[in-house]
Amino acid sequence: MNELPFQDRPPKTDRVNAYDEKHLAIYVRLLMADEEGADWREVVHEIFGLDPVVEPDRAKTVHDSHLARARWIVQSGYQQLLQPRMQ
Repeated sequence: MNELPFQDRPPKTDRVNAYDEKHLAIYVRLLMADEEGADWREVVHEIFGLDPVVEPDRAKTVHDSHLARARWIVQSGYQQLLQPRMQ
C-alpha cells in the first residue's frame, strides 16, 4: 500500500513537479501493472488502498489520472529528470 498521501488527480503541469518526484515509484508500479494487463481495480486497491466497490468513481479517477501522468513522464517528462538541477 502507498505510504505517501496522494491527490485524486496529480497536478498537471508542463514540467515534472514535486508531486511527480514524490510519486515516481507509484508511477512505475502503475506502468508495470498496465503492461502486465492487471485489472485496474486490483491495482488501485493495492497501490492506493482504495476500494473500487465502495468508491468506484474516485478509484477510477485516481487510477486513470495517475496512469496518464506516468505515461506523460515516460513520453516526455523524463528528460527533465535527467537535467542538472539548479543549486
